[in-house]
Amino acid sequence: MKPAQAEAFLRALAAVNPAPETELHYRDAYTLLVAVALSAQTTDVAVNKATATLFEAAATPAAMVALGVEGVAPHIRRIGLWQGKARNVVALSQLLLDRHGGQVPADRAALEALPGVGRKTANVVLNVAFGQETMAVDTHIFRLGNRTGLAPGRTPRQVEDALVKRCPPDMLRDAHHWLILHGRYICKARAPECWRCPALAPCNHPAKVLAPPG
Repeated sequence: MKPAQAEAFLRALAAVNPAPETELHYRDAYTLLVAVALSAQTTDVAVNKATATLFEAAATPAAMVALGVEGVAPHIRRIGLWQGKARNVVALSQLLLDRHGGQVPADRAALEALPGVGRKTANVVLNVAFGQETMAVDTHIFRLGNRTGLAPGRTPRQVEDALVKRCPPDMLRDAHHWLILHGRYICKARAPECWRCPALAPCNHPAKVLAPPG
C-alpha cells in the first residue's frame, strides 16, 4: 500500500471514530498496566469483569502486593493463563515499589523489565497513559496489516515498524485504537465484514466480502 493510500485508509477509520479509546477499564497508569498485562490471550470484556472486583480490592502496587497471589487469583480465575498472570501482577507490583517508588515508569525499557510486560503491553501503556506515539501490535492489528496491505510483515515487530513509518505523525497515537477496533469488529479473522468497512476503497484485500452471508 502506497503512503497516500495508507493515509486514506486511516483517515477513513478516523472519520467514523474521531476520538478512539481503549476498551479496557482502568483508573490510572497502574491499573491500566495491570489490565493490559491481564489481557494477553483474553478478551477485554473478560478482563473488565475480572478487574471490576480486583481493583476494588487492590488498586495500588502496595495493595496488590498485600493481596498476594492467593488473593489475586479468585478475581482473575476465569481469564486465560490466570495462574501465571496472578504471579506476574504481584511481582510487577513489587518491582514498581522497589525500583520506581510505586509509580509506573514512562520508559519502555523499564516497563519491559517488569514481569509479564512485553513490547505490546509497554506500547499500550506508553500510548494510553503517557500520550506517546507508539503502535501496539496485537493479533488483530497483525492480521489487518497483512490482509489490507497497510503494513505487511512476518512478525509483529515488522508490522509495528511499517505502521509507524506509514502513519502520518498527527495520526500515530490514535492509529493503534482505530486499527484494533476495526480488526475486532469489522475486519474480523474468519469473516471480514467488508460491506460495513469505511476504508473499503483504499484496502488491498484480494478477497473482499461485499455482502453479508445469505
